[in-house]
Amino acid sequence: MIKVALVGVGNCASSLVQGVQYYRESGTTEGLIIPSIFGFLVQDIDFVAAFDVDSTKVSIPLEEAIFKGKNNTLQFMEPKPTGCVVSPAPRFDGIGEIYEQQLLLATGTDADVNRILADSQTEILVNFLPVGSDEATKYWACKCLELGIGMVNAIPSFIVSNPEWATKFSDAGVPCMGDDVKSQIGATIVHRALVRLYQARGGTLDNTYQLNFGGNMDFLNMLEGKRLTSKRISKTNSVASQFSQANPPDVHISPTDYVEYLGDNKVAYINIKGKGFAGAPIEIETKMSVWDSPNSAGVVVDAIRFVAGAKREGIGGPLPVCDFYFKSPPEQHTDAEAEHRAREYAMRGSFRNS
Repeated sequence: MIKVALVGVGNCASSLVQGVQYYRESGTTEGLIIPSIFGFLVQDIDFVAAFDVDSTKVSIPLEEAIFKGKNNTLQFMEPKPTGCVVSPAPRFDGIGEIYEQQLLLATGTDADVNRILADSQTEILVNFLPVGSDEATKYWACKCLELGIGMVNAIPSFIVSNPEWATKFSDAGVPCMGDDVKSQIGATIVHRALVRLYQARGGTLDNTYQLNFGGNMDFLNMLEGKRLTSKRISKTNSVASQFSQANPPDVHISPTDYVEYLGDNKVAYINIKGKGFAGAPIEIETKMSVWDSPNSAGVVVDAIRFVAGAKREGIGGPLPVCDFYFKSPPEQHTDAEAEHRAREYAMRGSFRNS
């Protein structure tokens, strides 16, 4: 089993916990990107620790906490008892001003993080903190380095893609993946594919935009402008990395609003304008509607297994498959190249029974 700790018990954690139980009970591989990684299956993931600041989630079992507070994603599975109770997390900048108005923070002393992670024998830590939690993310990255725990950084706080932090993980022999999940079939991957297609067919892009909105706490949190900066950078750079033409087009990509009644449903509009044969104008307009958090979980289950396999093989630092799964990896490639590398890397060895 792969022993996993979750930092942040929001919608993404809910979909992840439910999803592991779904694949454990169904035995199917439908809906997975790579069914077996280093010999690990999704059902080999075991949640042994969790941390949050919401009083409705702290001190109760994880399988109950994922449905508490402002969580509003799909409830598609009733998880079995995990044996894991949510612990109170240190706050730092993990909660923005707008977000804080929506919940009652847990009171009392923060948990003894080192003891909990050590006693639970955590192997992998997944960072699901709200966007803009840069200082809190650094705190958890330091805990991973200190305790030799592999890290999956699901948010756009730049750790894995930062050369200084990447060197720290490499020197410590601790594997990591990040930054900022590129959802399984989300707006970023579709936008990148459209850009590549446009150019592959001889088109020249003039400008492109992507606008997103939804009703989960992530979108509410990003109404606070200073917490949105890293997300804009991450999403924009991910798409811009796919431009091959001499004069890059104008690009605007950003979450734009919070619409409460949408819940965890995310709506994205993608527009591309440019020219084709003999300068004839071509415009592509696409609308997507997806459940945001299951889309994230489909990526995180792979990242957990890659980091677990690398850890057991003694590999440290950012893994060479980050670019297939994250918007801001250390290096960007085309998705076709990244997919080929990921599928090859997944076959390195089998540690499932070790």
